[in-house]
Amino acid sequence: MSAARPRILYVTDLAYPARGRRYCDEDVFLTARLREEFDLALCHPRDAAALMGAFDAVVVRNSGPVLGHLDAYEDFRARALATGVPVYNPLTGRGDMAGKQYLLDLTDAGMPVIPTAGRPEDLHRLPRADRYVVKPRLGADSHGLRIVPAAEASAPADGDVLVQPYVDFAYEVSFYFVDQDFQYALHAPDPAARWRLEPYLPTPGDLDFARRFVEWNTLAHGIQRVDACRAPGGELLLVELEDLNPYLSLDALDDTTRDAFVAATTASLHRFLRESGVTRARG
Repeated sequence: MSAARPRILYVTDLAYPARGRRYCDEDVFLTARLREEFDLALCHPRDAAALMGAFDAVVVRNSGPVLGHLDAYEDFRARALATGVPVYNPLTGRGDMAGKQYLLDLTDAGMPVIPTAGRPEDLHRLPRADRYVVKPRLGADSHGLRIVPAAEASAPADGDVLVQPYVDFAYEVSFYFVDQDFQYALHAPDPAARWRLEPYLPTPGDLDFARRFVEWNTLAHGIQRVDACRAPGGELLLVELEDLNPYLSLDALDDTTRDAFVAATTASLHRFLRESGVTRARG
């Protein structure tokens, strides 16, 4: 008799109404493939804390912005850290997993990110612009994001929001990584259609740009998405470092690229489980 396979609790909100995306389709596909290697059950993020004790590890995927279930997420996170239940992505991420503070930190470090300020006294450090983007410090999925004229940019800079100059970018591009290894890139040629994505062939310089942020994040395991925009000067600027539950846009990939991503994720999960002390063998 073969040994039991690792038991995975896969956290997703299949009913979350994401604009331009179908969380349910992506997670139905990915869980169907992962079931070839793992014993797997799906649950809503509000149920994760109560259920995770019966599993070897938790995989957090398309669970929606945690603002919609912040109390449940904080309970889940606290229990996982206290009990040592392995969580994938690991809970040590420095990107969106920890809020938007990283945009301020990266600005201060001189990294290629859209310049960001979080206090009225720091607004003078931003490039002058006719319009500014104001977003909640704990925001996600563009919730609460506003574009305001320059005269109104200083009013909301009260510590609960971030302010950035509005960048009239040519397009957005996303780079997807597993365990710090690049997998694929997608871009949105039309700035007004963020999730109408097409395959993108990155240059060596593009990949160097994206890897800087993945290396800065220091996650040894997990899936990360580096979102950037092509600024008017031709350079890439970081928009977001998504390391909690990045949507993967697997439906925009060809079969070969999609299969390669699934294989990389499966191998990553096995490595993560081994290093976390989960010794169950493959079935």
